[in-house]
Amino acid sequence: SLVKGVASYSLELMRAVPSLGVLYVPIGLGSGMCGAVAAREALGRRVELVGVVSQHAPTYARSFRAHCSVEAPVSTRIADGLACRSPDPNALSIILRHVSRIVEVSDDEVERAMSLLYACTHNVAEGAGAAALAAIARERGQLTGKCVAFPLSGANVDRSVFGAMLLG
Repeated sequence: SLVKGVASYSLELMRAVPSLGVLYVPIGLGSGMCGAVAAREALGRRVELVGVVSQHAPTYARSFRAHCSVEAPVSTRIADGLACRSPDPNALSIILRHVSRIVEVSDDEVERAMSLLYACTHNVAEGAGAAALAAIARERGQLTGKCVAFPLSGANVDRSVFGAMLLG
């Protein structure tokens, strides 16, 4: 299943970095976060899990605050992988029990994170893949002294969109 597949990268990361304190995970439909929860629980770790959504696709953030499913419109221009209008009930249940908070990031913040990833690592990340870095940048002041990570997933961005973003 999809959750088992994405759980493998969280499992590998948590095994490789025993000092990991905070893991930021982008949330589209929720499989990545559910996989991170499964990995953390399987390893018995105390890693804080922070969800990341686009402020232009806020269904999971609104649902998290309300503790129930809340539909929301989608208007993101760059984070297609986070473009969810209604949360998956099973994923939302897991997120409500295991995630400490959800950070909303703007399209502009996501584009800056995509550009930064490319400039520093020469990796191309789609908007959803860079959203977690955007959240870390936003919260960097409260992360001092903590071991922080995020999965860099997805290079599914059109060349013309990525090129225009880098130039723009």
